[in-house]
Amino acid sequence: MSGQDHQNQDDSTLEFAALLCSRLCHDLLSPVGAFSNGLELMASETDPDMQARCLDLLNESARTSTNKLKFFRLAFGAAGGYGDELPVEEARQAIEGMFAAAGRVSVNWMPGADMLNKRAVKILLNLALIAGDALVRGGQLDIGAETGSNGIELAVRAQGQKIMLDGGLRAALDGSLSADDLSARNAAAWMARRLVVQAGGQIMLSPEGEAALVFGAFLPR
Repeated sequence: MSGQDHQNQDDSTLEFAALLCSRLCHDLLSPVGAFSNGLELMASETDPDMQARCLDLLNESARTSTNKLKFFRLAFGAAGGYGDELPVEEARQAIEGMFAAAGRVSVNWMPGADMLNKRAVKILLNLALIAGDALVRGGQLDIGAETGSNGIELAVRAQGQKIMLDGGLRAALDGSLSADDLSARNAAAWMARRLVVQAGGQIMLSPEGEAALVFGAFLPR
């Protein structure tokens, strides 16, 4: 690889990192902002009932921020120490904290593998994030992961009154997204596909217009 190719690759990596950081900051802005507002109200309020409501707001904002950070750490960071695998329970807790804790989306975890490699965990969490965000009026996420002699199978199914999957997200997942169209909104979907492809696997999406949104991924051994 020439020096220019190395430079282009470095630039692309930095650009992707910047887009991903923008997405994470956007998702954290709301709960952190609510926490800041709660502190301001707490400082100016003298009514005990209002102070109690401010404390509730602070607790909720802190819990939401913590849940999001735990999820992002597993989905995008180098979480779980130096081992090759993570307990599936960690992924389940992260997804439930991200969605079920808010009450808008329920999570149904289907029995399967007890341990998954870190790549599979990242893919599963990113697919769950995309599917959960597509449930604009709430709904249910069905999530499963199984390991077999041939490899790892991951499945995420979203059902709700209104499902909206942005065209850029679909393109990022099916591999038709151009480099110029990569954005903060679809960076996680692009990363999920790259992780699958780099492992020699396949990623599947349900057709547009289906009653449920279904993602699947297979990672060979």
